[in-house]
Formats: sequence, C-alpha cells, structure tokens
Amino acid sequence: MNFHNTYGAKPPAIVVGGGLNALGVVRSLGQAGVPVHVLDTDPRSPAMRSRFAAAHVVSSLDGSAFMAELQRVAARLGPQVVLFLTEEKTVNTVSECRASLPASLLIRLPEHQRLMALMHKQGFQELAEALAAPVPRTVRLQGSQDLPKVRTLNYPCVLKPSEKSYEYGARFKKAYKVASAEEVDALYREIEPVLADMVVQEWIEGGDGDIYFCLQYIGGQGQVVSSFPGRKIRSWPPRIGGTASCTAAWEHAQELSDTTAAFFRQVGFTGIGSMEYKRDARDGRFCMVEPTVARTDFQEEVATLNGCNLPLAAYCHELDLPAPAVNPVHPPRVWRDSQIDRWSQEESGDPPDTASRSHDVFDAYRRWNDPMPWLDHVGSRLVQRFKR
Repeated sequence: MNFHNTYGAKPPAIVVGGGLNALGVVRSLGQAGVPVHVLDTDPRSPAMRSRFAAAHVVSSLDGSAFMAELQRVAARLGPQVVLFLTEEKTVNTVSECRASLPASLLIRLPEHQRLMALMHKQGFQELAEALAAPVPRTVRLQGSQDLPKVRTLNYPCVLKPSEKSYEYGARFKKAYKVASAEEVDALYREIEPVLADMVVQEWIEGGDGDIYFCLQYIGGQGQVVSSFPGRKIRSWPPRIGGTASCTAAWEHAQELSDTTAAFFRQVGFTGIGSMEYKRDARDGRFCMVEPTVARTDFQEEVATLNGCNLPLAAYCHELDLPAPAVNPVHPPRVWRDSQIDRWSQEESGDPPDTASRSHDVFDAYRRWNDPMPWLDHVGSRLVQRFKR
C-alpha cells in the first residue's frame, strides 16, 4: 500500500515498548509508509534501533511518569496519532488513565473492568465458562489454604501466574507442567511469597505444534476489522513457554476466526487482541488457553509476513482510511526468534516440523533493510559469551 499516492499526508503512530513485539509492529507500519515513534526506557532495545522509527527514551512504561511523557511526545505529533501498546503494565496504566489521554491519541479499548477481567487468568476463565466456551478446568490459588482444591483436577496440569508479574518472571519459569497435587503443593509454597495469585489448569494433550492463535482487530461495533490464524512451531521453554517460532494456519482460518470473534463479541471486547488455543491431540478439538488484550502479541509480525498487516489495518480503521488488502502467502512463511528456537529444539528433542520445514524463514531480528536490531543482538550475545 502506497500512502503517498493513496492518502496524502500520513498521521503518525506511537508504539510503546522496545522488544521484539514492538519491533514487528514498527516494521509493519514503517514499511507501509507510516511515520512511527517508539517510546522505551532502553535506547538499545530492538524497536528503538529500527530505521523505521524515531526513538524516544522515557523513564518508565507505566504509572504517572509514563503518562506525562506520553502526553509530551503526543503533543508534538499533530491532531491524530494512533497508539499501539506492547506490554501489559502499559495497558494497565493507559486503561486506568484513559480519561486523561489527549484527544489526539487514538486507541480502542473495552470498558476498564472488563479489560482487567480478561487480563486476569481467573477472570477470563469465569467469563469463558459462563459462555460455555471450550476451556480446560482451572483452579485459582490465592494462598496455601486453597491447595486442597487442586485435588479435584485431572493431572497433568499447568501451574502459572494469574496475571503478568515482573517479580515472578525474574525468579520463576513462565509456567510449570505438574504431574500431581503434591507437586503443585511443593512448587506453590516456594512461589507464594513472591506471587500468591496463581492458577492450576488441566493439561491439554499435544506438542508445541498443536498450539494455535488468532490475532484480531475488533472495531467499535464488534466487527472483525482484521483476523489472522497462526500456529506455533516451537515454544520456549518447550510446551509451556512463549513463541519461539510460528507460521500461518490458513487451513483453520474460518474456525479460529469465528470462535475468537464470537467470544470477543460476547464479552464486549474491542481493539487489538488475540486468543491462544491448543488443539487436543486426542480429538482434534480447539481449546481456548488465554487471550492477549489491548496490546500486540509477541509474534504479531508473523501476520504481516504472511500477507495480513494487522497493525496497519488497525491504523487505517482508527483513521477511517480504506482497509489494506489481505493477500495470504502460500506456502506460509515462518517467523522465528532463532536463539530461543534453537534452545527449544535442543531441550525438547522434537524432530523438525514437517509441515513448515521447506518454508521461507524470517528471523525476528535480521532484516537486510533494517539491520541495526540484529547487529545489536549479535553484538550483545558476543559480549555475553566473552564474559563467561
């Protein structure tokens, strides 16, 4: 899409956060001709080093200090600025302070309490169960007095935080696969002093390649503005972690899009979000695992690489511009964080993914038309290696 010819003057976008998530959004917008500004605390984070964005160093990505700096940057960028968030702590702050956002900042959010419920694993579980959505049984732990509840579950299960906690993330794994109530008891007592609010969820049979997702942008009337179906290839850590590599899942586009859109419509969600699923290896049924709401996904760029530029679709929708065309790429392309993908393959011992082994692979960092994020990444790894 050529904005110079189609739209004339281009309103800018602000992307908050500097990680791989943000880098994918920056590249998706910047390569389409959108002027992009990135806000992050680290001047050397990947998105801050991209040639497709102007970098702004801020002191924080949440709280009153962040809001003041966001307002300061936005005031210099004109009457319309589309805002993209990439981290949960920023979502919390922006939602809480939405009434004080400048009128120039365009971001679509659901009602605050509904957003907070969707961001909390137990809140999502209760909403999903009330709607008879396909979710595995889950027990919430808020203290050791709740541990007897986990004996009602069928094992194996997954023990994980109810919501994002940076203190938890600094000390523990993203999630733990547990074989018994006794194992939950032992692990939880270690974790409880750091984070008491945890959930235990029944395990869905299948490997990393059975984890699917649907990225969407939902308009103000609940309409699907853009939708992209994807499948993980590997996770880090294996089975329970975040995305190490993924690709498109066009063969399941209708089911994943319809199921995700129906849930979002029923709970009143609007804006940018996604739903993660696991396809049960026993019966092929898709079970909802958890949503990502009001921010982009870690692997958001995989949609753009496969012909569905979802950040651009969001940008155009909020500015009442024509929607960009969706041109599905066949065979699908693979988005990969090469380092953690290698760690995942080595630790899991899984064979190569046969469905995508011959497909073109795009490294999350390395692009010849935007080399600095990759060069910095390689340089950082070399420094770490020499320090050992």
